[in-house]
Amino acid sequence: MTSDIPTIVPTRPQQPSQLDEILEAVDDCVERTASALLSTRAATEVEVSHAINTLRASQSEGIHIDLLQALAKVQGHTEEHMGTAIPRIAEKIAFTLNPVPQLIPFAGKLIAPSAFYESFDRVHLIAKALMVPVIFVEDTDAIGVGSANPIAAAILADKIRDIVSRRFDIRPFMTVVRLDYETWTFLANKHFEL
Repeated sequence: MTSDIPTIVPTRPQQPSQLDEILEAVDDCVERTASALLSTRAATEVEVSHAINTLRASQSEGIHIDLLQALAKVQGHTEEHMGTAIPRIAEKIAFTLNPVPQLIPFAGKLIAPSAFYESFDRVHLIAKALMVPVIFVEDTDAIGVGSANPIAAAILADKIRDIVSRRFDIRPFMTVVRLDYETWTFLANKHFEL
């Protein structure tokens, strides 16, 4: 028995939309960060659950925050104490990564890579969603990213490596660092106009 319904074969593979890719990166970041928070005992399951709810509520209002910020709020830290609370949490979860991203206090003095962002607008959109500034670019051969959340920075580094590799057929050397809270918020505002 044959069917009279024609088969439609796509002429090109379906690519996920930019929005899908951004949402996937953010969801991956939330999932991996939550897992690291629990495995390092930086937070309880209840705190992580409340932090995720806080994060989602902020996102629905168009406010960019990271899960570490949401967790610090859930744990009772006010804005004036974020500068000590977030680095303490970040240091714990940094040990779930290999190599462990180091804290770089001078990253705020580096020049924003505007030309890189213009050339790779997709990277800029993902970086903004993850709140991970690109802190240096050396001819797409060596690129550095940093965040208060080292897991977010590692996720962006993987995305950049993939995107640059597809365009230029080179795999850049990626540096992932941790930023202190003040430097991170300064760079996020400067790079992403938050």
